[in-house]
Amino acid sequence: MSDFPIAAVVVVIPVHNEEALLARCLQSVDAATRQIDLPCEVRVVLDACTDQSAQIASRFPFETIEVSATAVGAARAVGVSAALADFDDIEAERIWIAVTDADSQVPPQWLTAQRSLADAGNDVVVGTVRPDFADLSRSHRALWLKTHIRGKPNGHVHGANLGVRASTYLAAGGFNAVAEHEDVGLVAQCRAIGAAVAASDSAEVLTSGRFEGRTPGGYAAYLRNQAADLRPADAALDEQWTAS
Repeated sequence: MSDFPIAAVVVVIPVHNEEALLARCLQSVDAATRQIDLPCEVRVVLDACTDQSAQIASRFPFETIEVSATAVGAARAVGVSAALADFDDIEAERIWIAVTDADSQVPPQWLTAQRSLADAGNDVVVGTVRPDFADLSRSHRALWLKTHIRGKPNGHVHGANLGVRASTYLAAGGFNAVAEHEDVGLVAQCRAIGAAVAASDSAEVLTSGRFEGRTPGGYAAYLRNQAADLRPADAALDEQWTAS
């Protein structure tokens, strides 16, 4: 555990063709940065975007970076490196890195909640996420709520709600330049070097409930598999509910 209080915050958002949801994401991040009384650098990393994502990002007060990696791990790593360079006069132990996804909406207290956990000595914060219930069937919503109990974070790692101390991030080797599971890999690397990891639902992030994401796996695959596990009787109830 670290005794160094946080003095600056870095936020990184990888983007790959997210024109439908990007504005919502950036609006929420903007609101969260206004809630924290620390220097904050936000990097929006546009990864091989062929839609209007760049134009949407340009409307916000954040620096954008364009890459052609088509790999979320590489995009996150580029964003973190670029943002940390602006804080080279601050010890890495006192810089906090928060990451989310372009299809997600962070709550206003997102950064302040992570900062509190960091100042309590934690090196990594694994935050919970909730799918947009408008994207799910009635039975799927019920199943999700049954398996996600408020006040009992399950500790699952999500790139949409993750924070790490910069010194820990660097010592662990950072995000791997892979197409998926870079978030899980980073937390495993942090645990391997003895980092203090906290699971928290104090600033739950809303994310898309779509079944087809920007990577083969990820949260979309989790929701897709969860939906496939629903009983036929649940599907029948959904049909009745939709018709009523």
